[in-house]
Amino acid sequence: MNAKSKLRSEELTHLAKEFYKYKIKYLEEHSNKSIINYNKQKLLEYFQASEEDWRNWEWQMKNRVNTTDVLKNIFNMSVDSIANIEKVSSVYRWSVTPYYLSQIRLASNSDPFFLQVIPSICELETWGSNDPMGENSTNPAGAITRRYPDRAIINITNSCPSYCRHCQRRRNIGTYDFDTSISKINDSILYIKQHPEIRDVLVTGGDALTLSDEALDKILWQLNQIPSIEIIRIGTRTPVTLPQRITPQLVKILETYSPIYINTQFNHPLEVTEEASLACKMLVDAGIVMGNQMVFLKNVNNNLYTVQLLNPLLLENRIRPYYIFHPKNIIGTHHFYISVSQGLEIVKGLRGNTSGLAIPTYVYNSENGNGKIPLSPECLAAEEDEECIYIETWEGKKITINKK
Repeated sequence: MNAKSKLRSEELTHLAKEFYKYKIKYLEEHSNKSIINYNKQKLLEYFQASEEDWRNWEWQMKNRVNTTDVLKNIFNMSVDSIANIEKVSSVYRWSVTPYYLSQIRLASNSDPFFLQVIPSICELETWGSNDPMGENSTNPAGAITRRYPDRAIINITNSCPSYCRHCQRRRNIGTYDFDTSISKINDSILYIKQHPEIRDVLVTGGDALTLSDEALDKILWQLNQIPSIEIIRIGTRTPVTLPQRITPQLVKILETYSPIYINTQFNHPLEVTEEASLACKMLVDAGIVMGNQMVFLKNVNNNLYTVQLLNPLLLENRIRPYYIFHPKNIIGTHHFYISVSQGLEIVKGLRGNTSGLAIPTYVYNSENGNGKIPLSPECLAAEEDEECIYIETWEGKKITINKK
């Protein structure tokens, strides 16, 4: 090795040093699964359930936790914390699978699992709007949402294994689970048939995979019969919150309708558990292409090293880091919000420090159904305004967003 090469090697090693130290410490701290196993056993005792029950996705759905009784039984929580959860519960429904609940290491806002699924008193703040993306005004028929010329969304249920506290469709959670009516599904299918320019359909909800195998199979079959449809995508967080749902029977149905693309949402490296990895392996082994759509969430993943850990881990599991979403201004979610400046700084920090494969597109989902806008560090560099960034939608519409 010549002197110049040696010097450059030493420079690169020095640049990698801090993250490498962070990674080793992180792996050591989280390799111990004793707390998770303890939580699981406590939940099995509470529900008087077996290991076989635990592995059954329908049991997990039937026994979703949605009252503080279970939390008090599992975690050491203060009276005030419980009271706050109950106060929020009177306004916004919550629910979490026993599996995902068992992953909570500390019942506080320092835990990424706890933050994402347990109600916070901050949800009662009035900042934001119910439908910032204007889905209600981009619904031409049935359960369709349409924002682009060649693609459409069908929302087939409001049900989820766990209701994320940052959910973009929390207005649809309501007070009970329901699947979209057959008449609305049929109207949606008819609309797509009548618009052959639509070639790509995203089946989502709620969570599309909360439907039974039979109900999901029927919808996919109907879409597959439309000659203009080239690609079917499914939006689901079940690999993260309910990996038990990914069964051999489900995988067999999905691979029938190839090409099938699944977009999921891992927001933190700890969510890539053994169970989640197995579920994803079953899907990709069957030829199903997986992408991840992370959302920036304050105190969950709004730091460079967390994202730098997560995305290569996803690639190991053959999941493409596809998007990082800027958090939307949804009512009750202000405590998750970060500035555009911070998001851009994190994305900029990924460049050169990790593979290009591990760098998703950072996007701002613009209001009123105007679609996604890619964000890059150049957005800040090109603007002199200290308060705002001026960007354009894919149609050339001018959008102004705050940096802070």
